[in-house]
Amino acid sequence: MSQWWEWIAGNGAVLAWLGGVSLLTFVGSLLALPVLVSRIPRDYFADETRHLSKTHRFHPVVYGLLIVLKNLLGVALIAAGIAMLVLPGQGLLTILIGVSLMDFPGKFTLQRWLVGRPGVLKAINWLRERYGEEPLIRPRLD
Repeated sequence: MSQWWEWIAGNGAVLAWLGGVSLLTFVGSLLALPVLVSRIPRDYFADETRHLSKTHRFHPVVYGLLIVLKNLLGVALIAAGIAMLVLPGQGLLTILIGVSLMDFPGKFTLQRWLVGRPGVLKAINWLRERYGEEPLIRPRLD
């Protein structure tokens, strides 16, 4: 047990940084989540095919750079979320936001499945209602 106290005493700066990042991510996720949820098109999950993003119209180099940056941010949020599973903060919420930012095969199917769960859809639509948006159309999961 004394080894833990020695490690904590010797790594105060690291713990301060982790605590600061945890707090920043916690506040950021609480502020960003309602805004992001309110911007989802109402029928986004109703179709079985994914909608093209608005960034797809950019020059291919700019589009590629945006995809790389978005995926790097997603990885960083997932790493921060994993750390927040043991540190103070919204670990699971941060991991979900990170996964939502990343591009990988089957992501849209996973998102449709999650949004198709009654409790998840109810929570999302509650947030959308608070921002004056219409509820999402429930995806058909056959």
